Order: sequence, then C-alpha cells, then structure tokens
Amino acid sequence: MGFLAFLVIGGISGASAWIFYPGQSRGPKLVKLLLAAFLGFITAFITSYLGQYLGFFQSGQMLEWMSAIFTACLVGCIFTSLAK
Repeated sequence: MGFLAFLVIGGISGASAWIFYPGQSRGPKLVKLLLAAFLGFITAFITSYLGQYLGFFQSGQMLEWMSAIFTACLVGCIFTSLAK
C-alpha cells in the first residue's frame, strides 16, 4: 500500500474510534481527535511493513488491508479509552 492509503485508513480508523467511543471527553477535542488519527496512521503503516517483513503477506493483498484497519481501530480504541 502507498503512503496515501496508510493516511486514509489509519486516519479514518483512529478518528472514528474517537468519535464513536462512548464517554465524556475532557480537554481540547480537536487535538485529541488529530492525535487519534495520527496514531491510526502510524499503526497502519507499521503493521503493513512489519507484516511484509515477517512474510505474513505481500504488498496489496487483502490481509494487509484488513490487518492495517484492524490494528488502527484497536489502537484508536485503546487511546480513546485512556484519553476519555
């Protein structure tokens, strides 16, 4: 996957975890939303390259997309649960 795909997948996954996670939000909302999106982007990027390095999948396979989305959502939910 390319850089733009990591940005879109990770950003949307992280931001959606922040938006749809229940709970009272404390502090500046926009900064934490952008941080959740950035963490999702970094997680999708690392998952893709780590999976390729370890030989679980090749670039562009469906497993790469699914693992990037799953881990970005997981990290976004963990960050959101700790931040809210």
